[in-house]
Amino acid sequence: MAAAAQKLLGRLGTIGVGLSIAGGIAQTALFNVDGGQRAVIFDRFSGVKDEVVGEGTHFLIPWVQKPIIFDIRSTPRVVSTITGSKDLQNVNITLRILHRPSPSKLPNIYLNIGLDYAERVLPSITNEVLKAVVAQFDAHEMITQREVVSQRVSIALRERAAQFGLLLDDISITHLNFGREFTEAVEMKQVAQQEAEKAKYLVEKAEQMKIAAVTTAEGDAQAAKLLSKAFATVGDGLIELRKIEAAEEIAERMAKNKNVTYLPGNQQTLLNLQ
Repeated sequence: MAAAAQKLLGRLGTIGVGLSIAGGIAQTALFNVDGGQRAVIFDRFSGVKDEVVGEGTHFLIPWVQKPIIFDIRSTPRVVSTITGSKDLQNVNITLRILHRPSPSKLPNIYLNIGLDYAERVLPSITNEVLKAVVAQFDAHEMITQREVVSQRVSIALRERAAQFGLLLDDISITHLNFGREFTEAVEMKQVAQQEAEKAKYLVEKAEQMKIAAVTTAEGDAQAAKLLSKAFATVGDGLIELRKIEAAEEIAERMAKNKNVTYLPGNQQTLLNLQ
């Protein structure tokens, strides 16, 4: 009985080991591809397969095949460079790029570039495109035509990235700075323009004052002519009328003053003074 029981235990142990090995093989024969990811299969005998594996759980041959997982969601990257404009001014420009790999190009990307495709490709092609586009514009055109510059950079950079299997969802210029000499020249130009505008205002003000003075002088001359004509027509009657009007105005003002007293005419008034 003891021998039979020992033999049975040995068989059970062998079955358990077999089940463990089978479970391990089954586990290594499955792999998962999460949302926003794609996988490329590397085969030890045939190399990288052309098929791109989508999301879900998939089978592979253990120890022969290996899944390479790629993230195909948009990823931001900032690239800065210093280049020269058409008028030989230093331009410090920074781009923000949203990039992702093209799913159908993943086998070629892994085979020719590797998993670090963004670090290998984006800085070099961005510098190349920026230097080519910025060289077509003067420094002041980079400021006044910024949208045109951004559009040309976007078109050229997308075409260049497509050659490596990369898709660029968004490209924007986040910083645009110039050299110290150009910045100082722009500030001096702005100050000169402000001074010129001030001088123009003063000249226009002087012209308006001159016109006003001429108009006033012409009005006075016309008034003098009218007065001369009136004197020649009616004689001294107009002057006497103006005297009466002035006397009435003076009398009205003095009548309102409490310190003024009116005395009858042709009368001697004696004041009782000690």
